Amino acid sequence: MTADSDPLSDMLELDNQICFALYAANRAVTARYRPLLADLGLTYPQYLVMLVLWAQAGSGRLTRVSDLGARLRLDSGTLTPLLKRLADRGLVTRQRSQDDERVVTVTLTEAGADLREQAKQIPGRLLCGIEVEPDRLVALRDELRQVLSALERQRVASD
Repeated sequence: MTADSDPLSDMLELDNQICFALYAANRAVTARYRPLLADLGLTYPQYLVMLVLWAQAGSGRLTRVSDLGARLRLDSGTLTPLLKRLADRGLVTRQRSQDDERVVTVTLTEAGADLREQAKQIPGRLLCGIEVEPDRLVALRDELRQVLSALERQRVASD
């Protein structure tokens, strides 16, 4: 910044935007996942759904679509076709509640549960060749969680 430059205009530079750094990093990470997930036949959003379902498998609890959407921060218009594609592949089943037809639950099939074993190698393969210390990545993840939490608290407070 020069002595006679406008501080506001510097803040409006693309490379000074936090949102752009997050956006570009997200695109780069997603692109890095693409070939790894292709081996599993999953897209990145489908992988995220499967991560939640794998984590809840064996808990005895049914996973409601609304809870899945809340966890992934996805609306039903995005989540429903994604779940339909996973069901068409035989990885999950979707079922309406007999007590309340507005409630839809999602359950892993045996094939969906078995896919978890193959997916275990994805995180390690993702980090292979990235010259960033794992501790720095964990710290970054934790910082991003704090930022997300603050943003969500602010959104709730302003609603």
